[in-house]
Amino acid sequence: MLLNVFGEPLLECGCKPITGWYLDGYCRTDPSDLGNHSVCCIMTENFLSYTYSQGNNLIDPIPFLDFPGLKPGDHWCLCSSRWDQARRDGMAPPVMLESTDCSAARAIPLAILKLFSTQNH
Repeated sequence: MLLNVFGEPLLECGCKPITGWYLDGYCRTDPSDLGNHSVCCIMTENFLSYTYSQGNNLIDPIPFLDFPGLKPGDHWCLCSSRWDQARRDGMAPPVMLESTDCSAARAIPLAILKLFSTQNH
């Protein structure tokens, strides 16, 4: 069973556009996912601009990969290190904890993730 940061069943992050290491809508991961795409976030204009400036263009479509590009409000599985870097730079997007894989809490303390949560638990 896939578990979120609370040890409960992992909820879907998003399918419009499809997200996740496995492109199944879930922020689940495995050892081959070196970026640990485990943090389910709601994209913001500030974060999208920030990550673009860091060389990670999530805005522009990539048709040959069926990637439509992201816009504010989209749900997306971010690498735990990318999210934490954005947090340190004051640009982290909100986190959906029930849809964030338990592995994220090994990289980022749960108390920090909770500060950016969209949900109460």
